[in-house]
Amino acid sequence: MSRSSRKWEHVQHALATKREKSSHFDEMIFLPNSLPNIYYGNSSLATRLACWELSSPIMINAMTGGSVETQEINQKLAIVAKEKGLAMAVGSQMAAMRDKEVEATYSIVRRENPAGIIFANLGAEASVEQAKRAVAMIEANGLQIHLNVMQELIMPEGDRDFTGYLQNVERMVKEAGVPIIVKEVGFGMSRETYQRLVDVGVRIIDVGGHGGTNFAEIENKRRDDPLHMFETWGLSTVQSLLEAGAWKRPDVDFVASGGIRHGLDVCKAIALGASAAGMAGTFLELVQTKAMEQCLEAVDHLHHQIRMTLTALGCEQLSQLRARPYTLSSELWSWAVQRGIRQGAL
Repeated sequence: MSRSSRKWEHVQHALATKREKSSHFDEMIFLPNSLPNIYYGNSSLATRLACWELSSPIMINAMTGGSVETQEINQKLAIVAKEKGLAMAVGSQMAAMRDKEVEATYSIVRRENPAGIIFANLGAEASVEQAKRAVAMIEANGLQIHLNVMQELIMPEGDRDFTGYLQNVERMVKEAGVPIIVKEVGFGMSRETYQRLVDVGVRIIDVGGHGGTNFAEIENKRRDDPLHMFETWGLSTVQSLLEAGAWKRPDVDFVASGGIRHGLDVCKAIALGASAAGMAGTFLELVQTKAMEQCLEAVDHLHHQIRMTLTALGCEQLSQLRARPYTLSSELWSWAVQRGIRQGAL
């Protein structure tokens, strides 16, 4: 199967695969503030992610590109990003490294959103030359390097050799010419992984926990002999953020992605230390099933949910969420204790 055909197949399976209705975000509960003493209209959605000032914490995360069918999807996503001031990442551009004819399925994003914050995307197997090409293709502000070992292992035609990935990341940090964001694709990360990334110069990490689009499940749909036992592999987004909080590196910025369903989840992710929250499946479903006006209204509704949460907790700024108390379920707390994450680290 060609890479472009596989990309379109991934989109179709992603739309057909039901995302989890419950998640670890439900096991984290803010303590209510019955006297917030602030005005809803003064709440701000602004946040800072590394060198970028964002008007919203919501980011349209990497999804697609690389086939004729996906060009329209990326065009619609870019319009939503432009109209609502959202940062956006394209899907893996490796297809365009091998076939120049599909470059337009990615570059359409910059044409539709000439002043927006847009991130290029490649896997950790990419070379520095390919990284520079990917950035130039969409005039990217930064480059996502995605890690998807389990997806590749389940994928019938996937990679089996991951030798040198960390060294590739280090070279791209030094030579790509733009900030690097290292991103998991739905299996989460531990603080041991964070440390290895920071040791080679990475300062922006997208934790990509499970709970959203499940690429293990998607690849299993493409196999004659599904490996269902790996569909729950890894850490959730909440667990990955708890790992980050216990690790405590003020010079590293985190993006929360994987199972972000609504504005309350966004606020919980920020309370756990994230600077922004990436959403992919939600936006893919929106642009594939709704008119553009409805897509834009859906973003407004997400922003309203964030402002409601901020107001109810007495916060005018997103950063103030990190000082608000919360509890964890006994099961999640038990896991945190096993990982050496104590109350003082939360």
